[in-house]
Amino acid sequence: MRITVLMGGTSSERDVSLASGLRIAQALRTRGHSVSTVDTAKGALSEDEETRMLAGGVVKQTPPTPEELARMSSESVADTAARLPRRGECDVAFLALHGGRGEDGTVQAMLDLAGVPYTGSGHLPSALAMDKDLSKHLMRAAGVQTANWIMATDPLAYPNEADVEGTLGFPLIVKPSKQGSTVGLSLVRSRAELAPAITEAFKHDDEVMLEQFIAGREFTVSILGSDALPVGEIIPKKEIYDYECKYTAGMAEEIFPAALSAAEAAAVQDAAKRTFAALKLSGCARIDFRMAADGGFYCLEANTLPGMTATSLVPQAAAAAGITFPELCERIALLALASGA
Repeated sequence: MRITVLMGGTSSERDVSLASGLRIAQALRTRGHSVSTVDTAKGALSEDEETRMLAGGVVKQTPPTPEELARMSSESVADTAARLPRRGECDVAFLALHGGRGEDGTVQAMLDLAGVPYTGSGHLPSALAMDKDLSKHLMRAAGVQTANWIMATDPLAYPNEADVEGTLGFPLIVKPSKQGSTVGLSLVRSRAELAPAITEAFKHDDEVMLEQFIAGREFTVSILGSDALPVGEIIPKKEIYDYECKYTAGMAEEIFPAALSAAEAAAVQDAAKRTFAALKLSGCARIDFRMAADGGFYCLEANTLPGMTATSLVPQAAAAAGITFPELCERIALLALASGA
């Protein structure tokens, strides 16, 4: 196949996307495919550029600041569109984009207009999954448990602290409603910490979610096509699985398959499949959960373009199922080609 890997972009997850994309390109080449790479914020990458980036490492210890993100996001949608492949230039666009236009349905809609098949979900499911408020409503409609939440939609009028405490209790999670990789997320333990956390989250989005904190073990289920891969357990060195834990070697332990009973594993895989269907996802996605003290699984979010770095969870789940990383990437590309997404 002729495959164009799209990566980078202008979101707060730019560095993670570059790391994913470069690794995907290498893997697909080992399977004999003709692969080109494009940074949607800068343009086509040469092999020399790829080599330099891989040698230097592209994932920082911290995500871009809001100021850096604002500079990157200043380019127009038309600028991004101009860098995307057109019909006939490739057989499949492999989306290694994370967050922002790459995961919110914008790039997907542009590729639809260009007639280019692409990996992952379509533009509407991508937008639904990126919006944590809408996706939680759909989860509940499908019978999937998810933590209670309150939305803050006005940066000049925060929710009443007493109402928040009465509804959600402390500790609670405050996070941007349409970001990924825990960018802008805070674990809030008291009323005094609430307003600063909301202020920080508003730096990254125009809506902020206040969510009940579910204490307990954290699990993840990757869906590949119609199959749920082995369940993984995430044990971070910190209380929450934040950006540092995700992308710093040694900051989290990931166990595949997770130490669950057969019934527990089947239950969380079923919840993941129902979430995947409720959001109308396709291709490959990752669904994350917390297991409460009562044994119930609460869905945290769905990731339509999950990370594919050396420390990412989907490749680990695939390995537990006996699928090598190059084979995983090829299967994702073939799913896109078969669906003509």
